Amino acid sequence: MGDPDLIMIDEPTEGVAPKIVQEIAELLQEIARRGISVFLIEQKLDIALKVCNRLYVMGHGTIVFEGTAAELQDNQPLRQEWLEV
Repeated sequence: MGDPDLIMIDEPTEGVAPKIVQEIAELLQEIARRGISVFLIEQKLDIALKVCNRLYVMGHGTIVFEGTAAELQDNQPLRQEWLEV
């Protein structure tokens, strides 16, 4: 992989034990701290909120939200409709 400017990761925590999920989150945070862009596709919102500067939420094949972690956390109606069970 050399010295990438960007890594793309699709659901790295799918089917992984909770302890390993935390380790993956910490590793992704460290990669981002080093200045490498991380394109992360993830269903676990808490991981995405920790790792990503910008988030996109898709619903029925359409982007229904684009913004920062803080903006997503403040958008209760969107979270209720698309992200919470």
